[in-house]
Amino acid sequence: MRHQKNGRKLGRNTKHRKALYRNLVTALLEHERIETTEAKAKELRGLTDKMITLGKDGSLHARRQALRMVQTKEVVEKLFRDVAPRFQIRAGGYTRIIKTRRRPGDAAEMVAIELVEKDESVHAEQTVSATSSERAS
Repeated sequence: MRHQKNGRKLGRNTKHRKALYRNLVTALLEHERIETTEAKAKELRGLTDKMITLGKDGSLHARRQALRMVQTKEVVEKLFRDVAPRFQIRAGGYTRIIKTRRRPGDAAEMVAIELVEKDESVHAEQTVSATSSERAS
């Protein structure tokens, strides 16, 4: 029986699983919304929350700890400069999981995981570009 065994193995060995988590955290912080399987998203939630909490701390030590998990310096810079200040008053629960579809082939439950607080500047740019392209037509 698997009593008190925390975490999911996801059919991978330890190094592969840790690399997968690092890739997913980096992608989520970079794009602020990704689509993945439900099991991966549930594991990703806690890791992303820890990275945002480090970003809220803002110290050099926190930045170095974030660099251990996040793969690129640009994404760490974005985490500390843009993402973490948006969550300054929020005590936790920085991500949201939305069920989207079943994947063809293996019928795995797919979900979109996104940051709760949207970046207004990115949203405004997408809206402006969408309306300007409609006017051009």
